[in-house]
Parts: sequence; C-alpha cells; structure tokens
Amino acid sequence: MALQRIADFEPNYKDEIFAGDDIKGFDVYAGESDEKVGTVYDALVDETGRFRYLVVDTGIWIFGKKVLLPIGSARFDYAANRVHATGLRSKEQAELLPAYNELEPVDYDREEEVRSVYRNQGTSAAITAAPASYDRSSYSYDIDRPLYETNEQNHQNFKLYEERLIANKNRAKTGSVAVGKRVETETARASVPIEKERVVIERVTPVEAGRVVSVGEADFQSGEVARMEVYEETADIHKEAFVREEVNIRKEVVRSTVEGEETLRREELDINTDGTPVVDNKTI
Repeated sequence: MALQRIADFEPNYKDEIFAGDDIKGFDVYAGESDEKVGTVYDALVDETGRFRYLVVDTGIWIFGKKVLLPIGSARFDYAANRVHATGLRSKEQAELLPAYNELEPVDYDREEEVRSVYRNQGTSAAITAAPASYDRSSYSYDIDRPLYETNEQNHQNFKLYEERLIANKNRAKTGSVAVGKRVETETARASVPIEKERVVIERVTPVEAGRVVSVGEADFQSGEVARMEVYEETADIHKEAFVREEVNIRKEVVRSTVEGEETLRREELDINTDGTPVVDNKTI
C-alpha cells in the first residue's frame, strides 16, 4: 500500500500527534555538521500511521529537489527546530536519491529506489539484510530496522501534559408540543317569551236600555263592519358562530447557568542532578 502524507492520514495531526507543534519547516542539516541541506517539507506514514519518511526540500541546494529521508536516519533537535540527517552526509548522496513528487504514489518500487541509496552509503543506518532475502510480498520494514526505527537516545524530548476544563453545551431535543383544535358538543336551551293578540267581543246592556227613541234618531244601516288586526309573536331560536378567542403560539428561551467542577491534573518537571552539572533550564 502506498504511503500517505501525514495531513491526509490525520488532518488534525498538529494537535493529535505533536500537541500543537509541527515539524514542518524544521531546518535539515547534513549529519552532525552545521551544513544546512534543506527543510522538512512533509512527513509520510504507512497505513498504521507510523512515520516512515521525512520529505526534505533541498531548496536551491539541488535546484529545489525534494528527497526522502527515512525516519531512522533523522535525529530531531526540538529545542533548535532542527533535524540532523545522519543518512545524508554529502551533496552527492542526495543527488543519487530519486526526486519525490507528491503527485506520484510512494509505493514499494519507489521505496526500494530510496532504500538502495541509503544501503550503499556505508553508514550505520545501512546495515540491512541482503536484497535477495525478500521480495515485494515478503518485505517488512523490520528488515531495514536501522532505517525506520528511531533511537530515543538521540531524541531526548518529552512533553508535559495538563488537563483543562472544557465547558461546552449540546443542544438536544427534549420533546415537542402540538396545538390543535377539536369540536365538543353540548345541548343548550333557551326560552323566549312571546305574545299573542286575541279579539275579545263583549256584548253589554246599555244604561238607556228600554228607552224609546224617535224615528229620526234611529239610524238603521246594513253592512257596517268593524275591523281589527290581530298579531302574535313567534319564537326564533337558531345558532350562529362567533370568534370566542385567539391562540398565539411562540417559543421563549429560558436561560440558566449550569456549574460543574472537575479535578484537573498537570505534569510538572522534576530535575534531579548527580554531582554539580550545569543545567540551563529555560523556556523556548
């Protein structure tokens, strides 16, 4: 499987691997000399995330050529932001290395081209098995252990960690409210008083009953009619719809503060000396 650039394998590699730092940009020096040969351009890891190579940008040293440096051939000096390339001791050695092209995969064949250069340098990092003892299917990085294993004696660096209380909040659905309408029925009764008119005919005996009237006083007429209109009220009971009330639905945010506490741990540096060595304890 082709190797991956560290940012492709772990986008948050600065925090996850280097605790906020980054080795990109470190100056690269040939062996233990003060001859700068380039800078760290990138790092390549295998499918397990283990470092296999540093990509060294040689800049104008070899006309901008980028080469691969096995991680076991690099000694880190974090205090000075330096990498001492124990596997690159001369310009001629770097010129023999195949150029790294980030657009091309670094597969087994490309790694073999790189390894063959370092194996032939005659350095302590080149003591590996004979090429005939493996093939593509059987190769393991353990065969070239000096090229890929880091020597912790050459990397005297460790990190002090501390715990910090991080307060965040999560938004979670706790429920829902559904507001609807339903129809309820009831029987209502109403009473309306009504009036009806009726005609009352009373026949009474006048006071002058039995008095004789003269011929001219008596006025006999036929067809005389007295008319009177009669009314009555009827009940009109019906139902009509009216707006009883309006319902407004809205949400309000109720704010409160939730407090919590945790016991935080922090590592402090303990320096123990034997004898009278001079220790320069400074923060960079």
